[in-house]
Amino acid sequence: MDSDLIKLVNRLQDTFSNLGGELDMPQLVVVGSQSAGKSSVLENIVGRDFLPRGQGIVTRRPLVLQLIHSPLPDPASPDPATPSYKEWGQFLHIDKRFTDYNEIRKEIEQETFRVAGQNKGISKLPISLKIYSPDVLDLTLVDLPGLTKIPVGDQPSDIERQIRSLVVEYISKPNSVILAVSAANVDLANSDALKLARSVDPQGRRTIGVLTKLDLMDAGTNALDILTGRVYPLKLGFIGVVNRSQQDINSEKSLPDALDSEAEFFRNHAAYRNIAHKNGTKYLARTLNQVLMNHIRDKLPDMKARLNTLMGQAQQELNSFGDAAIYGDKNQQGGLILRLMNKFAHDFVASIEGTKVDISTKELSGGARIYYIFNDVFGHALACIDSTSNLDNQDIRTAIRNSTGPRPSLFVPESAFDLLVKPQIKLLESPSLRCVELVYEELVKICHNCTSAELERFPRLHAQLIDCVSELLRERLGPTSEYAQSLIEIQAAYINTNHPAFISGSAAAAQAATSPAPKPAQPSRPQSNEPINGVPALEDEDESSADEPVGANGVLSRDARSVSSTVHDRTRVTGSPAPTAKASSSKPHPTQGPRHSSAHSQVAQPGAPGTSPHSARETFLNYFFGQNGPGPIAGSTVDRSHAGPAPIPTGRDISNAETTGPTGLMAGKRTLDGNNAAFDMKSLGKHIEAISSSEPGSQITLREEMETSLIRSLIASYFSIVRQSIQDLVPKAIMHFLVNYTSQQVQNRLVASLYKPELFADLLNEDEALVAERTRVKALLDAYKEAFKTLSEVNLKPI
Repeated sequence: MDSDLIKLVNRLQDTFSNLGGELDMPQLVVVGSQSAGKSSVLENIVGRDFLPRGQGIVTRRPLVLQLIHSPLPDPASPDPATPSYKEWGQFLHIDKRFTDYNEIRKEIEQETFRVAGQNKGISKLPISLKIYSPDVLDLTLVDLPGLTKIPVGDQPSDIERQIRSLVVEYISKPNSVILAVSAANVDLANSDALKLARSVDPQGRRTIGVLTKLDLMDAGTNALDILTGRVYPLKLGFIGVVNRSQQDINSEKSLPDALDSEAEFFRNHAAYRNIAHKNGTKYLARTLNQVLMNHIRDKLPDMKARLNTLMGQAQQELNSFGDAAIYGDKNQQGGLILRLMNKFAHDFVASIEGTKVDISTKELSGGARIYYIFNDVFGHALACIDSTSNLDNQDIRTAIRNSTGPRPSLFVPESAFDLLVKPQIKLLESPSLRCVELVYEELVKICHNCTSAELERFPRLHAQLIDCVSELLRERLGPTSEYAQSLIEIQAAYINTNHPAFISGSAAAAQAATSPAPKPAQPSRPQSNEPINGVPALEDEDESSADEPVGANGVLSRDARSVSSTVHDRTRVTGSPAPTAKASSSKPHPTQGPRHSSAHSQVAQPGAPGTSPHSARETFLNYFFGQNGPGPIAGSTVDRSHAGPAPIPTGRDISNAETTGPTGLMAGKRTLDGNNAAFDMKSLGKHIEAISSSEPGSQITLREEMETSLIRSLIASYFSIVRQSIQDLVPKAIMHFLVNYTSQQVQNRLVASLYKPELFADLLNEDEALVAERTRVKALLDAYKEAFKTLSEVNLKPI
């Protein structure tokens, strides 16, 4: 019965060694310093020389040694399969029986070199060796590398730490019995083996002390107190042995002779003769056999409980891999694929709706990221667009002039507003299309994150599901982008100036006219020295060009426009002389200088007589008809004819002129890409260029300044209306055309594309590593069940 226990443990140990099980088997672990005699003790127990020997560290891999007692073969047996030899060795890594122990030693050395290398390094991978012999007792021992202090030769610099870590890994297991080997000729307080054993077994319940080299102690000293437990008490006690010396090994002294010499030493030694029956190699083997069997018997309940836990874990892991038996049935395959499709589609929709079970609390995911794109990313992008940042004053002035054609304009033409506001509406197109792309990318990311442990078993099915949904998203990306683009085009197609939120023209003009400028005293209107429509007479031109007063808005006034300025601009360009007819009301006063030639330029001299400064109380009508009423407008056509020769032009003909530098509407003004036609106003004119405001004599007039402000305020007002509409409509369009449509059609698309019987086998093709892992876990589960059954039967037998 007791021998059956050890054989059972050995069989379980072999099984779990191949399968990688986690069950710790009861075993004896041999620990000791280098050259303390560990290998000699094992050879004495086996009775054969089979372990490598040499200088320095020899054991560099753990050696799991299973001693199995086999009966002597019956010579009278007629069975030819019965081996003629009575003892042999067998390794777990090679299917071969070794009858020569010298070959066993060579195989141990070669296997050590194969894994641990030719240097003196160590490896944690064990070597398993079984020895069948009628001369041994059933034992399981583990020989570990000897403890060292400093590296020697080409050993690694941390060899001490490596060996200590390996030894602690084995002896820290509760099912291990520690065989601490110490040399008797060294003070026991310096024993590394006992020190390590005490660190994991403080009470000494599972530690056996072995004293070697008793015959090498100094004369007059002995280890009697240690062997009797009076120096260092251990529950399992100390056992003394005498191994062969190096001279005996060199002289090839046999192990049976060495065992006889050991017994003679204990019988004849004065200090040890009374305890000779409790020392020696034979007594050590019997003690180890009994200790191991008792330890196994004590650990049986723990082993059964551990096996029960491991079986549950293995069964759960096997269930996660699924049953491979269903893959041959088409109906079961179809049901499995349908279930996985539905689960994938449900997870996709749940991620968008925010109803998924495992929602992250660390970052935004799924539909919350789409909401973030709509409200934060897209909204911020629209809010950052300045409606008139890419329009300078010269662009607006040129647009106003070009929109009137050859006719003068009394009011700001509406066509100029349409011409300027449509390119600004196009600025909303790029953020809208980018919003569509961001939502599309987020949906693709959600699709890739929809997975499960069961779906990961089938990488091809998972990849096909992702490809199918991604294709559906790509199909919807085009219509969604086109609709978002059409929303911008719809807004630009019809400029609705009757919108309730749109600022009316008169209100905008009044707001632009009431600028916070200081209001000087209002002088009386001069009778005859007021220039016609703000243009001085020819005889004052030379003086006024050198000493031009500054208007109310900080600009020169010689190029000021009135209602009829467009007509006179045409006259200036032609250069034809004015008629000679004179009117008394248009003759300039001889005492007035050219400094008072324009109404709004007289703010620079508020105390001068006859000045007419610009007032902050101007109204919309004052802006168009003059500061003191419509008097000069009535005769402006006649008065202009008596003003003298042609005045200073506001434009120039460049059709045949030489270009010496950057000219044109946008010269020195552009901050945007000149190739972008939506923002470039150069297309308004190529033959007649307006003079840049940076050139001398071309400063903006009061009328042009107020027209520019009016247009800017109207563009900003209408652009704000369109921006609000786009910010509301684009997310709705994306949700309708892309998000909601995909959520509704994803399951139908998956079934229509992938639910085909001819594809079942390919879609359910499992990963090769997963198949191998399932096979290993199933074999391990079967081994656990068999071991549990065997242990249960052993426990029922009387002990």
